[in-house]
Amino acid sequence: RTVALMQPAIRLLRHIGVWPDDLQQFACALKKLKLIDDTGALIAAPTVTFSAEEIGSDAFGWNIPVERLVKSLQECAEKSGVSFVHEDAESYAVRDGLAEVRLKGGDSVAGHLVIAADGRASRLRATAGISTIDWSYDQTAIAASFDHTAEHFGISMEYHKSAGPLTTVPMPQGRSALVWMDKPAIADELMNLPDESFAKRLQLETHGDLGLISNIGPRRSFPMRGLTASVFARNRLMLVGEAAHVVPPIGAQGLNISMRDAALAAQLISDAIGWDEDPGGAKTMQKYDTERRRDVLPRQAVVHTLNSSLLAQLAPFHALRAIGLTAISQIAPMRDKVVREGLAPQRGLPRIMQG
Repeated sequence: RTVALMQPAIRLLRHIGVWPDDLQQFACALKKLKLIDDTGALIAAPTVTFSAEEIGSDAFGWNIPVERLVKSLQECAEKSGVSFVHEDAESYAVRDGLAEVRLKGGDSVAGHLVIAADGRASRLRATAGISTIDWSYDQTAIAASFDHTAEHFGISMEYHKSAGPLTTVPMPQGRSALVWMDKPAIADELMNLPDESFAKRLQLETHGDLGLISNIGPRRSFPMRGLTASVFARNRLMLVGEAAHVVPPIGAQGLNISMRDAALAAQLISDAIGWDEDPGGAKTMQKYDTERRRDVLPRQAVVHTLNSSLLAQLAPFHALRAIGLTAISQIAPMRDKVVREGLAPQRGLPRIMQG
């Protein structure tokens, strides 16, 4: 699998010394994003193409293999002197003014602050008593990769279909990554197809835009869900990544939002120590929660609205989506705002992610 990281996340990788290094040779620049209405609705939205040149850049970001990214980050952490404890975390509590994580083997570790990055089913979040709002979509996503004979030109294509988007993301050497969202029954059928049949089906769904499709990589499927924690930081515990928020894989928001969580956490901890303050104190907790909610919640709402409008089999929803995309494509200030806020955000970024 790959992940599309936008420029703010790339700046973070550069800051900690893992970009470009060895990563860039396995990554592919994302130069354009193309949105294609493929719903078959009576009122169709226009095709909209966003180019990195609109913001004076060569690329919105880079599509990077997850395995390579994780390896580089782990090596960076080891070189930085991080200590690893290879045990599961069982519970979280605050005792004597310190945050304590009890491990499965019975031992515990303690400090001024705990950052919980243990995913959507976060045990630390649950034992800290932080509730969540959870929802699900009538969709399953399939992730894979494939070869194709036509050049992708660094363009990521998002086909908006009646059951959800089908997205192709450029990879090096004539290959692209795939995230295909569809009804669970259809996704099950697609997962059980032989590679050759899956390639033919994918070629039909992409209308031959990428030429002949072949060499399908391993496929993985997962149900589409959403989640928001009631609070992102409390009682010496910060939530980052999917422990705090879950969004469908639309518009390359997921990991990019999560990396902004991590960058802000690092910044606030550094600031607190610099001012000789408690990094796990109420002031730091409140600031993290406020700033991350200001970034995360509007993005979740936009992704949810777009995805729900595709799933709703009602003409008014299709018309509203068509009107919205038409306005974005033709009204320059609105287009500029979408590009800069969605694909190349600048406002409210942690310092090391700013341009």
